[in-house]
Amino acid sequence: MTGVAAAGLLTGCSGERSDGATRASVTGAREKAARAEAALRLRTSATSQALVTQYDAVLAMHPTLRTRLAPLRDQAAQHATALAPAPTASPAPSASATATPAAPAAVSTVASDADEALKSLAAAEQRTSDAQLAALATAPPELARLLASVAASNAGHAFLLGGGA
Repeated sequence: MTGVAAAGLLTGCSGERSDGATRASVTGAREKAARAEAALRLRTSATSQALVTQYDAVLAMHPTLRTRLAPLRDQAAQHATALAPAPTASPAPSASATATPAAPAAVSTVASDADEALKSLAAAEQRTSDAQLAALATAPPELARLLASVAASNAGHAFLLGGGA
């Protein structure tokens, strides 16, 4: 019986060590997942913010399009906000973590022709939709649902701007 009791104690001791190691491993995995999600949110939010910047450039060049474009621009701004990473109390990310997100492409010169400017916005909306869809592959479930909704909205905007409505 003493051997069985000793074996039980040893199992309990080794269980504590593995349990502590498991907790540390789980905590490390959660932190890694949170960092990956924050980086993904930063990238996808920047993509939507670049779209807002393009809308602003078109609206500056073609103020007569304000009634048509303002609701779409406002939705793109809401997407950028919804996708942005939540502020955290953790230390600032390292330089390598902040360098991960791709910088949004610079807004090209806005066409002087309003129809061409709308076509350019339609293409930008489609590129943004494609980028959000591509991000689904690595997104956690909640963020994936948001990205799918944003991508669908962007695709709808591209359709509307392309003369589909």
